[in-house]
Amino acid sequence: MARTADHTTPAILSQIHAPGDIKRRSVRELNQLAAEIRCELIDTVKTTGGHLGASLGAVELTIALHYVFDSPRDRLVWDVGHQAYVHKMLTGRRERFHTLRQEGGISGFLSRDESEHDAFGAGHASTSISAALGMIVGQSLRTKPAERGEVVAIIGDGALTGGMAFEALNNGGNLNLPLIVVLNDNEMSIAPNVGALSKYLDRVRTDRRYQRARDEIQDRLERLPQGDLIVELGKRMKDSFKELVYHSMIWEELGFTYIGPVDGHDIRALVTAMRQAKEVNGPVFLHVITEKGRGYDPAKTDGERSHAVSAPAKPKPNGAPPSPPKYQDVFADTLIELAKKDERIVAITAAMPGGTSVGKFAALYPRRAFDVGIAEQHAVTFAAGLATQGMRPVAAIYSTFLQRAYDQIIHDVCLQRLPVIFALDRAGFAGDDGRTHHGIFDFSYLRCIPNMTVMAPRDENELRHMIATAVEYTGGPIAVRYPRGAGTGVAMDEPIHTLPIGKAETLRTGSDVALLAVGSMVVPAERAADILAEHGVKATVVNARFVKPLDEALITGLARTCHAVVTVEESVGMGGFGSAVLELLSAKGIRVPTRVLAVPDRVFEQASQARLREMAGLTPADIAAAAQELLREAHGPGKRATQASAASRVSV
Repeated sequence: MARTADHTTPAILSQIHAPGDIKRRSVRELNQLAAEIRCELIDTVKTTGGHLGASLGAVELTIALHYVFDSPRDRLVWDVGHQAYVHKMLTGRRERFHTLRQEGGISGFLSRDESEHDAFGAGHASTSISAALGMIVGQSLRTKPAERGEVVAIIGDGALTGGMAFEALNNGGNLNLPLIVVLNDNEMSIAPNVGALSKYLDRVRTDRRYQRARDEIQDRLERLPQGDLIVELGKRMKDSFKELVYHSMIWEELGFTYIGPVDGHDIRALVTAMRQAKEVNGPVFLHVITEKGRGYDPAKTDGERSHAVSAPAKPKPNGAPPSPPKYQDVFADTLIELAKKDERIVAITAAMPGGTSVGKFAALYPRRAFDVGIAEQHAVTFAAGLATQGMRPVAAIYSTFLQRAYDQIIHDVCLQRLPVIFALDRAGFAGDDGRTHHGIFDFSYLRCIPNMTVMAPRDENELRHMIATAVEYTGGPIAVRYPRGAGTGVAMDEPIHTLPIGKAETLRTGSDVALLAVGSMVVPAERAADILAEHGVKATVVNARFVKPLDEALITGLARTCHAVVTVEESVGMGGFGSAVLELLSAKGIRVPTRVLAVPDRVFEQASQARLREMAGLTPADIAAAAQELLREAHGPGKRATQASAASRVSV
């Protein structure tokens, strides 16, 4: 069990097993509960790793929400889930909180499969208002008014930069249903917020003239004889002054009653504001000011570090070599090197300057680096516009986040054959971020688009050459996808050079089986070849490099000379690299025993990357076993037994 700072058992937190346990507490006790929660959050997340900053800032907010509302009857719809660790602790999951983001443990995000209190599960930002609006409309269509619960969307100011959030606000104001939107305004998403909306919120949160004037007006009204005329006059005076100070209350223009700003660390004020929001017969926008990372000292000097912390790394033995550089850093260093000679290069990130290392590029070339906020759709079309002007835009976006801009990739980039470069970080398994963040679909969703070129490096050194290739390529859009974390440790002392488009690399030759691997699976394929060699099996190992276009001459040549072909990729099998090889062999009329090793068609939760690859059947041993099974099938004897064994292994 985690402990508070003075190493005593939490006095109140240990007694909270469900949201109803909070409602019997006094405000003083709730403040003590907040302090206990902060201690346990810091102790636990520093061990497990996770999104610490946003949850620390939302402690009092979460307590107040569960104090005023009645979950799960009332739906609390959290955006992303970064701010919802406290919600998990207060809804029966505190005893398992130490398993956060661990294999078999609770998710780092919201999950409907995990708890009835998780009204909606999402790992990507800007979805909460849309989901909450759908819930309240569904209630209005299916239940009587007395049976309906409240619906509350809690969204951060970073997520509010996503266009989807404003689409939902526009629709919600028009429908005029009693939806409550709580803006958790902590001035940060992952990196400092950017854009006009952020500046608007800065003005609201810092300008105290309105609050002072409001209090003075209220005080004077209370001293006057109470009458309808005076009350109405006072309301008009306050509204007029509000317009004078803020110029335009954007939320009320969208049809929402605005309440705030409210101190997000004052539980009494939060409870009062939430109760007021419940009384409004229509949509309400409750503006809450919080401090991201509150109570965690590193957040005071490193705002981005307060967003997420990593689990402690295992200590290295004395004399151990340093860890290889991260792929994201190799990407950024390469782009910086290329940008010294090519002023056309521009880097774009969608609120992830640290996660993609675009921040390193921005430090040297601030006029050529753009953080567009949590707005992947805009990022892609913005890059397309840059490309029309002769620039070489590089959109560095996590594979899982690029899915959000699929229409823009097709319509705004590919159909116009614009030379936009997509740098897909976190491709393959994302590890402890879990199912919403695995980048296992990009081969499939990019390969099917006309004019798109897709490649993946086998190591960090090849990534350098692929970035250079992408910058030089003018035939249309091109995507480079690479994994999360450190590289393989290869030397990177050779000069950067371009690679021929669509040409693979043969790493070793053998006449028995061809192992065609791409990206992170090339090294496991080489190790599988070593295993096969111990059993007298000669394998050709190919670093495919390109998923589109394929090296057709090399692949068809191997298919005609080898007894079997195994393709390996850290991506879903349907529509991916293996599918492309099968399509090629079918088109050429080549019949050869072929096995596609890819991520199976099921949901993978959080675990280490190595463990996830093991669960997906993508280890060197799995690759070697698949090759041996195919060779037995090709040679005839034991075919039926081998097929039965293979079917059993796939079904596990």
